[in-house]
Amino acid sequence: MTFDQILSDLHNKIYRPVYFLMGEESYFIDKITDYISKNVLSDAEKTFNQLVLYGKDTDTANVINAAKRFPMMANHQVVIIKEAQNLKKIEDFIYYIEKPLKSTILVICYKYGKLDKRKKLFKIVHENAVVFESDKLYESQIPDWINAYLKNHKLTIDQGAAVLLTEFLGTDLEKIANELDKLSIILPEGTTKINAGHIERNIGISKDYNNFELTKALSGKSVVKAYRIINYFANNPKNNPLVVTLGILSNFFSKVLSYHFLPDKSKYSVAAALNIKTFFLSEYEMAAKKYSVVKIIAIISYLREYDLKSKGIGSNNVPDGELLKELIFKILH
Repeated sequence: MTFDQILSDLHNKIYRPVYFLMGEESYFIDKITDYISKNVLSDAEKTFNQLVLYGKDTDTANVINAAKRFPMMANHQVVIIKEAQNLKKIEDFIYYIEKPLKSTILVICYKYGKLDKRKKLFKIVHENAVVFESDKLYESQIPDWINAYLKNHKLTIDQGAAVLLTEFLGTDLEKIANELDKLSIILPEGTTKINAGHIERNIGISKDYNNFELTKALSGKSVVKAYRIINYFANNPKNNPLVVTLGILSNFFSKVLSYHFLPDKSKYSVAAALNIKTFFLSEYEMAAKKYSVVKIIAIISYLREYDLKSKGIGSNNVPDGELLKELIFKILH
């Protein structure tokens, strides 16, 4: 089942005996677990009928014994096992999941990995439990996720602002959600659309001096703008770590190189091939015109060189800001 399907059922008080939540992205697992923990039982019922256990502090036998108890003065009991990936003999769940107690809601949180599909437990879980696989989102998927999240707050966001947030916060959904929640509270009354200015004023990300603007400046060989940005980076190194900038530039120029060799350069074909939003196509088209294949190969070599220098290999303790200035000079000239 999908995240939305599970939450929809829970909202409608459709409960299942076993929920097996697994995968690399903990955000979705935590949201489902928190909803069950807070909403299935009343506060009075929770005293005798809700139990939270941790995989490193218990074992499968104890969890099964707890799940087999009947609720006291309630329709259900809730048993939540967190960090289930640390449980020993997790395969023993087979005997319970084959015939779970219908009055128990057992939530198994198996984070940062998935069950081995070759094992019998995987088959039993898929046949008898609600299974949710929580995959990490790619960076290119985050702006769409931000849009979807804000719909619940009856808000929308500029594409550029969503990209700005993604660049600054990465793919940590919990961190992004927290910032969006705060932002939705402090926006001026009547505001329905978030823009880069709102983010700069309230979250502390500069809308003019960031990696998104740097790649835009480099794509058009805007020397003055590029140097303004890297001077800002050099003066604010904590908020603009060199390692992040190098990663973004490497990804950008690698995709520009790929663009050169695409047989079909139509709008949607390019977006699909490069895994980018059509919003950014003009940057890649411009960069391909400004930088030849030979130059881009040289740039990728520079990026590898300065990645090593940023780690202290052959740099003689040169500050990150100076390394970035040297690198940008080589890219532009």
